[in-house]
Amino acid sequence: MKTVLITGASSGIGLELANVYAENGYNLFITARRENNLKELKNSIENKHKVKVDYFPLDLSKPDSADILHSKTKELGINTDVLINNAGFGIFDDFLDSEINKTEMMLNLNILSLTKLTHLYASDMVKQGSGNIINIASMAAFQPVPHLAAYSASKTYVLNFSEAIAFELKPKNVFVTVINPGATESEFADTAGFKKGEFESKIPTSRNLAEFTFKEMNNKKVLSIHGTKNALMAFGQRFVPRSIVTKVAAKMIKGN
Repeated sequence: MKTVLITGASSGIGLELANVYAENGYNLFITARRENNLKELKNSIENKHKVKVDYFPLDLSKPDSADILHSKTKELGINTDVLINNAGFGIFDDFLDSEINKTEMMLNLNILSLTKLTHLYASDMVKQGSGNIINIASMAAFQPVPHLAAYSASKTYVLNFSEAIAFELKPKNVFVTVINPGATESEFADTAGFKKGEFESKIPTSRNLAEFTFKEMNNKKVLSIHGTKNALMAFGQRFVPRSIVTKVAAKMIKGN
């Protein structure tokens, strides 16, 4: 039975990814900061499905956390067949008005931990002879987004990094998929600092995105955009000056 490691699994997209993979017969190793949430998810899944769920509470925004997580899975003798780098957060504010320490934590999580985890587990997968890595980016990866400046830049890194290593790792039978969701029902808006009503009311659920992610992994897609409207927007930007794209992004994120 294969094992999937999911970061940021305590709620939202990560929680639904755990449910979807369990339903499809995967054992789980889940991690997030909130231990109580992880315990509840473990009990819920193991009561519903014939799979094993291990968990490890950890804050991946801290230095060396990726090494700690990798050592833990080795200690437990877990061979990771699928790594899903889902943990991440954003900051909705003008750059100079945001706390630089919080921005640093975000970049540590969204970029550095993701990169280290990818390196550690991809190396294991190459030795095993196969594997899948899924990195959760964002529609914000395709353009500069004022008021989400550092966040959108971090997701651009995830997008470009993922596409590059997908090319490198494919001959080694390790497949990388980068998922780019638009607005999705999750805790992202609350964590980022959006006020109630600043996201569209009719947006995909975390469950929708989790099912889509599982399908795209099985199809061995590299670049994957969730939603036809989002795909058209990403494609259409190629024909518009970047200064205009930035202005439009700023208006959309502010809701005016």
